[in-house]
Amino acid sequence: MKKETFEGWTLSTLDKAFNLTQILDTDSPLLQCWQKTEIEISAFEKQLLLDLQQPLVWGGKSWNEVELENKFISPLIMAVKFDDRKMGYFLERTLSGIVGDYELSGVVDGMIATGFRDPDIPLFCMHEYKRSIENQGSPDAQALAAMLVAREMNNNDKPIYGLYVVGLIWNFMVLNGNEYCISKDYKSDNEEVFLVFKMLKALKQIIKAELQL
Repeated sequence: MKKETFEGWTLSTLDKAFNLTQILDTDSPLLQCWQKTEIEISAFEKQLLLDLQQPLVWGGKSWNEVELENKFISPLIMAVKFDDRKMGYFLERTLSGIVGDYELSGVVDGMIATGFRDPDIPLFCMHEYKRSIENQGSPDAQALAAMLVAREMNNNDKPIYGLYVVGLIWNFMVLNGNEYCISKDYKSDNEEVFLVFKMLKALKQIIKAELQL
């Protein structure tokens, strides 16, 4: 059994090691459905997003990872209200599992998982980076590696959802069997912040509908 962390992978090495295939976002019914889910944003939520966005516009390009997470990403995700007695939004938690011939492990920046005080089964995995990804690996591959572990832990043939953030840019991901896709770029410093929030609210609906949590 080969032991590997999430950090050392690229999409190409993941494809070869686990027989994965990337498909276009336009060829993924799951991603298309996710993006097109009808979601309403209240006036309160709109103002909250604008309030969170303003400091990001002023200085977000210079923030480090901790500042990006604490000043923008986590407050935005918490506004979706994922947390209840059955699932929650967990940060900086270790995730590990057997995928094929590998034992994969690492610390996931954020995940939506079943569980109350501690994560049990991960349903959504997120990785985040500051504006430069030099010497930090591939954020898309690290998110996908975590999603592979989540797929094995779920063991139910249902899709796994994910996200990676590089600076101001958000990309959403879906892993369905051995096929995965990556969304277009969503910029969080303009009006697309509302689309990001809608994607996260839609994710909550998807989780509730599929898992009946």
